[in-house]
Amino acid sequence: MSVEPEQRPGLRRFLLSGDGWPYLLVAFIPLAVALDLAGAAPVLVFFSSALGVIPTAALMGRATEELAVRSGPGVGGLLNVTFGNAPELIIALFALGSGLHEVVKASIVGSVIGNILLVLGAAMFAGGYGRERQRFSRTTAMAQSSMLLLAVAALTMPAIFELVEGRGLPAPNAARVAYGSTVEHLSLAVAIVLMLSYGAGLVFSLRTHRGLFNPPSDGEENGRQPWSVRRSVALLALAGVAVGGMSEILVGSISDAARSIGLTEFFVGAIVVAIVGNAAEHWVAVLVARRDKMDLAVNIAIGSSAQVALFVAPLLVIASFAIGPGPMALVFNGFELGAFFLAVLIATHVTSEGESTWFEGVQLLAVYAVLALAFAFA
Repeated sequence: MSVEPEQRPGLRRFLLSGDGWPYLLVAFIPLAVALDLAGAAPVLVFFSSALGVIPTAALMGRATEELAVRSGPGVGGLLNVTFGNAPELIIALFALGSGLHEVVKASIVGSVIGNILLVLGAAMFAGGYGRERQRFSRTTAMAQSSMLLLAVAALTMPAIFELVEGRGLPAPNAARVAYGSTVEHLSLAVAIVLMLSYGAGLVFSLRTHRGLFNPPSDGEENGRQPWSVRRSVALLALAGVAVGGMSEILVGSISDAARSIGLTEFFVGAIVVAIVGNAAEHWVAVLVARRDKMDLAVNIAIGSSAQVALFVAPLLVIASFAIGPGPMALVFNGFELGAFFLAVLIATHVTSEGESTWFEGVQLLAVYAVLALAFAFA
């Protein structure tokens, strides 16, 4: 009988901790469902479902980590990179099914710049404040930045092709643009090349150079008993269903909600959707940076961006040939192309020395704020 009072403070501490705060938003899941069924205002449906995505994404990430612990370093690493961006991928698949191609492309760009500028900037500021500087593995960071730079170069080639040979780049507020079969097939070919490059990257990071990307643990969490495989799989499946439900409601309310609050679908996709899909993972990067684990923070920020560019974006292109009204061509608008290259060049520069300060974090956050303002005015 005396166990229950001890568990309650433990649960309270967990929910108010850096790891447990996303679960405080669980109430928004039934609220979003109820508002959607009742036909409430699109703005209320959109924001309640966006907040409802956060705890489901956090549970999916936690279940994946626990399953990875039980699976060993090789399979565990594969699970982490496979499910790392699963919530964002699920949201994008529902958007593809609704024909919101420009929103999907905006969320791809928003995820890349959000990880590099917002997350890495916040991590550098939070970790560097009160410290002279923080150090991390320059080799690992540069390897991931190089992968990201090559991926972004490939992703922009269909847009350059359309700019030279076609009708030009789409406007930021454009609806779904039906491009010719040539640029659609070029996008498919680029997607296949990027997927092959992603596969090679998995071999590089999980097999031939595993020690570089998976350094030995410091043993901080050895006292905690990991979840069983059955529990991890069950909660991963439950989280996947919940993310799918929230994503369907979120996507269904994007267009009307954007019009109601005076924002474009481009801004909503690039800023709002990109943030909520990975909010829990973003917070983890800031939290570990504050604990002076800058290697892990940089790995989360840059590695997640590289995964979006090398895996999520190509997979969405391939899926668009079977889902939705038509194929999605990798033709980004001018704002998206500029944000792509600025973010990647900045990432390469700030990680080139293997150390960071709080002021570098402020600079990254300032660049993200400027890009967000430009997207809002577009």
